[in-house]
Amino acid sequence: MSDKVFVRLEQRAVLEVGGEDRRAFLQGLVSNDMNKVAGDRAVFTALLTPQGKFLYDLFVVELGDVFLVEAEAARIEELRKKLSMYKLRSKVTVAVAANMAVFAVLGEGAASAFDLPNEAGVATEFAGGSVFVDPRLAGAGLRALLPADGGPRVLEANDFKPAPFAVWDEARIHLGLPDGSRDLEVDKAILLENGFEELNGVDFSKGCYMGQELTARTKYRGLIRKRLMPVEIDGPAPAPGTPILLGEAEAGEMRSACGTVGLALVRLEQFRAQGGAGLAAGGAGLIAAKPKWAVFPEGE
Repeated sequence: MSDKVFVRLEQRAVLEVGGEDRRAFLQGLVSNDMNKVAGDRAVFTALLTPQGKFLYDLFVVELGDVFLVEAEAARIEELRKKLSMYKLRSKVTVAVAANMAVFAVLGEGAASAFDLPNEAGVATEFAGGSVFVDPRLAGAGLRALLPADGGPRVLEANDFKPAPFAVWDEARIHLGLPDGSRDLEVDKAILLENGFEELNGVDFSKGCYMGQELTARTKYRGLIRKRLMPVEIDGPAPAPGTPILLGEAEAGEMRSACGTVGLALVRLEQFRAQGGAGLAAGGAGLIAAKPKWAVFPEGE
């Protein structure tokens, strides 16, 4: 995308996690290494069930003496309560940052507008918040956690124009990037089937965290049988959860969609059979494609 634009991500919100134990507290809970997080470095990570299934996808960056934790807006209070439940005697505070909003910032030269290299995860303080290159993939643009009342104004002052949600949504689907529970089924999704390893969302050397056992076993035993990937849609976009078929064989499930593209969790056996072609869901034809950044099991 050549135009410099920003999109308010209404489906995302921000928690502030403070207190002197905040780093060790999150370190024992999430899938990535919190020791990487700083004012100039953001990470992508996840909070899992004790059984290793997906609960929340998170972006974390440090701002002063707190961590800004970006998560799904519809479930932000639920997340706050869950983190508060795990505090026990830790010196930690957890609060919804109601004054903060989340923006996607896209376009050629977007990173340089904030004096950042186009490198995944690099961050800088800006206008009372933080701006960082998407830690999953530099090609996904930037995310900005900014005061809700002034965020659009300062972005426009830096030559970014507002754009509709579909501009961002279609771009991230083409890249094969999941968006929370729109694409990862809560209590069921497995991180490595959804690209979290390649997207810098898991650290396999950080030590214990909640749900680590299943995540490690999935990697080291080669148990990945399905992958989330973009699909081209010929026909009406199937609703999330719609079964995908290759002939009579089950081939996966539809996830989110925007226009003529969507994401789907596709069985690798069926994907290999015809190179992603010949799939069908809810009256629409689908063609699946491996994301450029993805590493599929041997044979892919």
